[in-house]
Amino acid sequence: MTKNKHDDDVAFIKALAELLRENDLTELQVKRDYAEDDSLNVRVTREHPPVAGYAPAPAQISAAPSAAAAPAAAAAAPAANEDPADHPGAVTSPMVGTVYMQAEPGAPAFISVGTTVAEGDTLLIVEAMKTMNHIPAPRAGTVKRILVDDGAAVEFGAPLVILE
Repeated sequence: MTKNKHDDDVAFIKALAELLRENDLTELQVKRDYAEDDSLNVRVTREHPPVAGYAPAPAQISAAPSAAAAPAAAAAAPAANEDPADHPGAVTSPMVGTVYMQAEPGAPAFISVGTTVAEGDTLLIVEAMKTMNHIPAPRAGTVKRILVDDGAAVEFGAPLVILE
């Protein structure tokens, strides 16, 4: 690769990064073919803003909590303000796409709350560009929360499931 071609590639990548910012995109992938055996594959990503529907729920405050209710309310408050993406058991989406909870319409769901899964078991499917991508369990555990609905659109990095 010549120095001039390298400089052109760097300028191209910078332009892609600027497109991400200007159009509020989270990911952009481009392949440039120069010759039969010479190409440039570029994938530019950035951290996305919080996904709608995954914002922490506001804590509810009662007007006059009793002395016995105060410790229980204090213990529940951190869970109400917890961001699912920050949970250590969060399984996040590796791509932008549409979530499907079962292999085909009418089939049973892969998981439900309380399901015990082994490492590698399919949790759900994310369809991206007409390709069905099975999302495997990264480790064995129990499904504590399902954070997406069947047929919902998800962004890259959005929390899908909480495993413990």
